[in-house]
Amino acid sequence: MKPRKSWQEKLADSKDLPKVEELPERMKARFGEGTQVIPAPIEVDEVMRRVPKGKVTTVNHIRLALAKKHNANTACPLATGIFTWIAAHAAEEKVALKPSARITPYWRTLKANGVLNEKYPGGIAKQSQNLRAEGHRVVRKGKYYVLADLETSLFDFGVSAK
Repeated sequence: MKPRKSWQEKLADSKDLPKVEELPERMKARFGEGTQVIPAPIEVDEVMRRVPKGKVTTVNHIRLALAKKHNANTACPLATGIFTWIAAHAAEEKVALKPSARITPYWRTLKANGVLNEKYPGGIAKQSQNLRAEGHRVVRKGKYYVLADLETSLFDFGVSAK
């Protein structure tokens, strides 16, 4: 049986990515005509690393930054979401091996509308703790936890969310 890949190995495995392709028919109703980039995992990690302390971003802003980089209309939402999850787990794996390691600040990447990501290592509790430690306010909104100061804390890489 083949051993499982570590999170670091998954992050480094580009699988012939990035690639820009025509938007599939099923996505045209949502995104219109044009192209999408399917980013490499390490590219998503690199964008996540650019978010400074005290600021946050969303997966949608990361997608816009990647689309701009590759002259595409959008970035694949599924791949980008999966790769943010891989980057988060790779960061925690790295710090578990070397506690003083500098890691990707994955807790600064939120879902749409500032929703915290329950699938990150440690879940909502850990992401909330890290965000509060950086001066943010997290509040419950229905069944979700969201960043209260999203608009003033948003780091958008020089691109605007639609």
